This record gives sequence, C-alpha cells and structure tokens, in this order.
Amino acid sequence: MNERRDADTIHASCVAIEGWGVLILGSSGAGKSDLALRLIDRGAVLVADDRCRLLPAAPDGSDARPVATAPETLAGLIEVRSIGIVTQPHVTAAPIGLAVVLDEDPPRMPDADDSIEIAGTRLPRLRLDPRSPSAPIKVELALRAARA
Repeated sequence: MNERRDADTIHASCVAIEGWGVLILGSSGAGKSDLALRLIDRGAVLVADDRCRLLPAAPDGSDARPVATAPETLAGLIEVRSIGIVTQPHVTAAPIGLAVVLDEDPPRMPDADDSIEIAGTRLPRLRLDPRSPSAPIKVELALRAARA
C-alpha cells in the first residue's frame, strides 16, 4: 500500500490521452480550457479544468510520475467561454506524461531534452501557442514522442 502523499493545487487544466495526463499550464485567459476542449473533441478525457491537484511520484517507486486529479468541487466541470460551466465526462486521475506550457511565441526548434519540474519530477515540456489550429495535434504528437 502506498504511503499518503500530499497534493499541491495549481492553476492548470489536464486531460487524459490514452490514460496519460497532459497538464496544460498558462496564465489566466491564455487558452488552457479552450485547448483542453479541443483535445476532448479529438478523444481526450477531462481530468481537471482551471485547478489541478498534483500528487508527487510515490517515494517507493510504485508511481513513477506525478498524478493529476481534480479538486472534488470541480470534478467533471469545464469552463467554455461564451457558454459557461459545462458538465463533461471525466476520469478521476491520470499520471502526467507531458506538460504543455502555453506560449504565444514558442521556439521553432526546441531543445530535445526540454523539460519542467512538476511535483518534484522532471517531465517533458511542450511550449505551444494554443491558438494555432494544429495545437491539439502537436500535443498528441509530443505525448506520443514522450512515451516512446
């Protein structure tokens, strides 16, 4: 049995793609929920919107990645601009496989080992302009590459 791990709550959204969490980070109004919604339209499942609880990787190694969950009061809810708060099918938790940092001017050719520390663990990072029509596809490709 895993020992209890303390969770941090951060301002972020998260969806699961094939069981792996994609943590979407950015400032307020940057497009986190919109990107999550476009990924959901392509088959992803909501984990959390606006706030994510992050459990660090287990010290015993049973969970090699931090795990994202939704705060209980926000589970299954996503903000859709111009519509409001919408109920959405969701999963309760997902190990984080990729961190997406929203950036209006991302590098054209990032470093091969671009990463970010999340909940005490280094994770692959994709810096991405969320307004790009291809943004959801880029997220899927980056997650696939990170999992290879």
